[in-house]
Amino acid sequence: MCSISIFFLAREGEECSLTPLKPHLYKAVRVPFEKGLGQKFRQAPGTGVNLELFDERELSREGPGDVYPLLVRAETVPKDPPADAPSHDELPPGAPLPKYIHSQTTHAILEKKDDGYKVKVLKQTIWVDGIRYDLQEIYGIENSGGGGGFDGADTGKECVICMSEPRDTTVLPCRHMIWQVRARVLPVLSQTSRADGGALDAKLPKGES
Repeated sequence: MCSISIFFLAREGEECSLTPLKPHLYKAVRVPFEKGLGQKFRQAPGTGVNLELFDERELSREGPGDVYPLLVRAETVPKDPPADAPSHDELPPGAPLPKYIHSQTTHAILEKKDDGYKVKVLKQTIWVDGIRYDLQEIYGIENSGGGGGFDGADTGKECVICMSEPRDTTVLPCRHMIWQVRARVLPVLSQTSRADGGALDAKLPKGES
């Protein structure tokens, strides 16, 4: 089972705990989801927040001490948790995460526009088997100006090597590299090592020109 929780102006602490700085203005609610793709998250009526109650400066930038204006957390619970583990429902949203729960947290700010607020993602973290990881983009899987994802007006989308072409390559968690022309069909990395324990030869398929 998976669940989604939203936090406004909260601090991330030990074991990925999330502590709202103004709990009297908004109380996070955990929304359960069944397994499956393509599901949409919608907050239930009456569980929203009036952003006018917050200082606009607090919403538009990261605060000191790992304080973020907006945090979106997805949590998964295994079918067979440890026998002595508390029920997921007994853990309030934002509580320190036990080892058997896995999560992904999106950290973002809110930029005020003429037609309302726009979300800008700053980073993502995951919690797996009691260890917290920061997800770091190397070059970016999407081209500058492409649809979806992050704000196309962001700076720093150029390749850090040539400084003239858009970033189109990323490194996967398994440390394989993937670039845009192969994004839909993962490249096969064949590695051969010399019998004498010499250097490792890595063979990658060439990308189309």
